[in-house]
Amino acid sequence: DDSVVLARYLSPPIETFITEKLENWLGLKINRQKTRIVKLRKNEERLEFLGYQIGLAPDQRTRQHCYWRLEPSAKALRRELDKLRDMTAARHGSKPLPELIGELNRHLKGWANYYRLGHPRAAFRKVNGYVRRRLERHLRRRSQRPWKAPDDLTVYQYFHKLGLIYL
Repeated sequence: DDSVVLARYLSPPIETFITEKLENWLGLKINRQKTRIVKLRKNEERLEFLGYQIGLAPDQRTRQHCYWRLEPSAKALRRELDKLRDMTAARHGSKPLPELIGELNRHLKGWANYYRLGHPRAAFRKVNGYVRRRLERHLRRRSQRPWKAPDDLTVYQYFHKLGLIYL
């Protein structure tokens, strides 16, 4: 029920044609409050669609040319971090760590497969750091003794050794 129409130029005849095709030919009803026209040729304009943010971004080297950037939207990233917070909440304190990591891995693989298209590296980095911090906090919460990673391993290496995937 969600759709996007992309056009280089939008004139009244084109707009009328699209409206008639959607409403008359396909029998769909257009929600006028949610319908909007976005001019993506401007660098600051973005379109959020199906959890992705689409827009122009300057290239990293010269900043003279722009390319189409597709990345997870801020709203989708916030929902993912909320879901991860829920999965590692204090009420799961008695759950064995390998079982918790297995659940996290299944969830993270699915999320990463959906958002792998485009340029998700910054979002993946945020998710990886957040999962590491939440698991470390989870381990510290489970015992009265302070938890720390083994002397020969970093926290990153320790969780990787336990099987946690990193996006």
